[in-house]
Amino acid sequence: MRQQLTLKIAQKFLQDEEGDLDAFTSIDAAAAQALAQHKGTLWLYGLTSLSDAAAQALAKHKGGNLSLGGLTSLSDAAAQALAKHEGILSLRGLTSLSDAAAQALAKHKGETFSSLA
Repeated sequence: MRQQLTLKIAQKFLQDEEGDLDAFTSIDAAAAQALAQHKGTLWLYGLTSLSDAAAQALAKHKGGNLSLGGLTSLSDAAAQALAKHEGILSLRGLTSLSDAAAQALAKHKGETFSSLA
């Protein structure tokens, strides 16, 4: 069953600074924008899909680690957006990536972890 991380859930997480965000398989752009304000690591391993708009919002996260280990692929636009993230970017679940997406991620200035060679 797909569970979407919504703005309401994100706001509660930011308020309480506790909760398991790994239970969610998708995230709406408003929730991503809110979570980008979080000052700590964002563990979003449950995400199996990420819209381009949500990627753009999460790329603005300045809290250090952005862990998106559940994603198996990224669109070119999402990769371009995430490459702008300032911090550690974990994409360990990736199984495929277009050449354009790989070139975009290669421009990421922080550490990038992925399962792709």
